[in-house]
Amino acid sequence: MPSFDLATRDALQARLRFYRELGLTEFYRRPVTVGEAAVAESEGVSVSTEVAEPQIQSDVQENTSIPPRKPIATPPPLVASAVEQDRAAALHLIQEDIGDCTRCALHKGRSKLVFGDGDPEARLMFVGEGPGADEDAQGLPFVGRAGQLLNNMISAMGLKREQVYIANVVKCRPPQNRTPEPDEANTCSPFLFRQIDVIQPEVIVALGATAATYLLGQRQPLAGLRGRVHAWRGSKLIVTYHPAFLLRDPRQKKEAWADLQIAMRELGLKLPTKSEG
Repeated sequence: MPSFDLATRDALQARLRFYRELGLTEFYRRPVTVGEAAVAESEGVSVSTEVAEPQIQSDVQENTSIPPRKPIATPPPLVASAVEQDRAAALHLIQEDIGDCTRCALHKGRSKLVFGDGDPEARLMFVGEGPGADEDAQGLPFVGRAGQLLNNMISAMGLKREQVYIANVVKCRPPQNRTPEPDEANTCSPFLFRQIDVIQPEVIVALGATAATYLLGQRQPLAGLRGRVHAWRGSKLIVTYHPAFLLRDPRQKKEAWADLQIAMRELGLKLPTKSEG
């Protein structure tokens, strides 16, 4: 086997084992080196640049009335040597990898793919569910009414939108803004995980139940996930309500603000005094 960085080898082996345990014996991410191909061969995995992105399927359909489903597996994080390179360039490579995506049925109704927006070196990242009509038209996340509210939430934290990074679980608009189906979310979420691995935010705020489900890998009522800090792939994850929900029920804005203040404390941001609040 050709010699290469041991940390890179170990990370490759962990990722290949992850896919092999899911029953995926053929996959692609990007053009592979001779060394990576050798690691794949040693793990019993066939590497190709011509097959489709692996899809991690759930055996339970998404439904608000069903009990919690089994955890959704997430691949191991990339090694530091891979993410310490230029983050903007790395994100661009992920976007190129997605390409004119046809991996799931959502591509049939989209106008524009919505990759992400913001500072590639952001300390704070927001993750939503999926694009809406305005986002589908502009190709940017959170630019409609819910986006305006999110901008206000970011401003209340003492930050600007340009200082954070924003992405969604799925990158194409679901019909009539419905919740993404499990096969759609499981097909697209690995690209989100790769974005997070590149950005390495200190804090991630999951906006709503769908984002919380696919980030934490399990389904629980939002009330049971809010109000505390979750450890996730080297970041601190905080769950709050989706801005679209807050538009429908403004009474919950106070609770969402309490969640954002948890994020502010974790980031070392100045909290408003009672007179300011």
